[in-house]
Amino acid sequence: MNGNTFDARLDTVPMDPGVYLMKDTSGSVIYVGKAKKLRNRLRSYFGGGTITHPKVAAMVSHVADFEYVVVGSESEALLLEANLIKRYSPKYNILLRDDKGYPYCCITLNEEYPRVFKAFRTDEKAIKAGAVYYGPYMSSDLFHTLQTIYDIFPLKRCRKVLPRDIGKERPCLNAHIGKCMAPCSGSVSAAEYRKMIGQIVLFFEGKYDGIENDLREQMLKASEELDFERAAVLRDRLEALSNIKKNQRVFMEIKRDVDAVGIYSDAGETSIRKLELRDGRIVGSSTYFVSGDSASVAEIISGFVMQHYGNVSKIPPTILVPSYEEEAADDIAMVEDHLSKMAGHKVKIHVPERGELRELQKLAENNAREMMVRRILRGGGANADPTLALRYLEKLSGAPEGYISRVESYDISNLGNDDICAGMVVFRDGKPDKTAYRLFKMKTVTEQDDFASMREVLSRRLKHNKEDGFEYPSLILVDGGKGQLGAVEQMVNEFAPDKGILLAGMVKNNKHRTSGLLFTDGTFIKLEGKESSDQEIVLLRFLTAVQNEVHRFAITYQRKLAKKRNIRYRLENIEGIGPAKRKALLSAYGSIKEVEEASVESLKEVKGISSSDALAIYTYFHPSEDN
Repeated sequence: MNGNTFDARLDTVPMDPGVYLMKDTSGSVIYVGKAKKLRNRLRSYFGGGTITHPKVAAMVSHVADFEYVVVGSESEALLLEANLIKRYSPKYNILLRDDKGYPYCCITLNEEYPRVFKAFRTDEKAIKAGAVYYGPYMSSDLFHTLQTIYDIFPLKRCRKVLPRDIGKERPCLNAHIGKCMAPCSGSVSAAEYRKMIGQIVLFFEGKYDGIENDLREQMLKASEELDFERAAVLRDRLEALSNIKKNQRVFMEIKRDVDAVGIYSDAGETSIRKLELRDGRIVGSSTYFVSGDSASVAEIISGFVMQHYGNVSKIPPTILVPSYEEEAADDIAMVEDHLSKMAGHKVKIHVPERGELRELQKLAENNAREMMVRRILRGGGANADPTLALRYLEKLSGAPEGYISRVESYDISNLGNDDICAGMVVFRDGKPDKTAYRLFKMKTVTEQDDFASMREVLSRRLKHNKEDGFEYPSLILVDGGKGQLGAVEQMVNEFAPDKGILLAGMVKNNKHRTSGLLFTDGTFIKLEGKESSDQEIVLLRFLTAVQNEVHRFAITYQRKLAKKRNIRYRLENIEGIGPAKRKALLSAYGSIKEVEEASVESLKEVKGISSSDALAIYTYFHPSEDN
């Protein structure tokens, strides 16, 4: 598109705050943005200057038309932008996507007798009517959360519709054993039932003290009235609540409410993980994904906050976020003001630099990374087809459809000339097959040489076939570029020249992330740093999964070997402690640290360790003590 196309129209755009909508040739809105001065912002896109950001350049190249809306202030522009993004779901905006594998818990506060249930999607109409959603959770986390709620609260779990079905049937077994208030019997008013639901809301918000005090008062009252059966039920609920509190990590001595947001980008997507701290304890978490991995941190923060907190029941006073670009400070401040108005109290978007808050935010970042690793390993969302990447690989390599099934990858790991080893991972039909993983410790290579190590590993592996449990792969993905690929090709040509094994190298960028695919004929497919097709994004995700997994597997083995070597060397330095005694010590104590902390009397009790041995071991680890 020629930027001059819009020159005349740009002259008529006012220098007022507002929102602009970019449209493609079909008239679809592909981007919504806000600006303090509309004309200046639009000129930055179409004024003929160089656009350095890949995402912005890709968006502008598809713009065929634009329109704008003038508003009275920047805060109005912010709110209108959020509403238009929600309405049009533009391709180039930050759009939160909660995976179907991450369900919510819904509480229908809009109903006379509220229900509490698992939901895979939020409902805008229900939210406007008064329903609240918590999550999204990992499925297993929500299962345990609901089980805990059933243990603590006498919640209705049947399918009866209230108040329609009140008095129609006898109460169920849960009512007889004190697990349900039995509102269906007609003996429990809607107000009483809603009071209990209100406690469940407090539970989700981590406000346990009020629940605990109420349960204790009810238990004492039941005891005074000699209703010991009810008192026992209430005692069990108190114990269940106490166990929850014990299992939650206490982050802060001073009780406060904080949300921590972590962000991690890789393989064409960005993971956002929010941890909820209430009264000093982590009580919940949410996970979202957005398309693209090149958006600025400030853009992700702004997009997440405006979309996510519009649907939550309560906004905490502090939201912790990663460090963002200085030039975005004004935009973040605007978002902060908007949140404060929504919450009815001051809300601070804060970048922590030290202490407990920094530790919490770092934990959120680590969680975001773990969620991305999980998503990459399973090939995308819960309903993703893991074989799509293989079909695209077949297309790129010229192989017939259905040819690629078993994919192997290798990685060399070492610490200088020590602990030289390799890991082999196997992906079958796009998913990791961990039962087929193998580890190799070098036998002939004694010095650091990745190419020689790769040749040894492949020569050993390719000597095996399906008859001894090593089915030949249809594709070997090499963790590296031309050199590593050449070393593998040499071994395949020597040991399995007629097995039809395809080869390709997974190339990383300067940030050590998967960036492309190299074939043996020199063809290189770049998969990042540009607007990628859906097929390329799926392939990038698969390659990232393979590359990360093989690296993790190999380095874990290398560290294990290094630990064993260090333990052996430390014990070998003690005079009189040979292999048999070293083995006995490690068998008795389990680790070198336990041996180091053992007393002389304890050491003497180990089979094969004499009094003089025990004294020598203790003196070695405690040289400054007078024994």
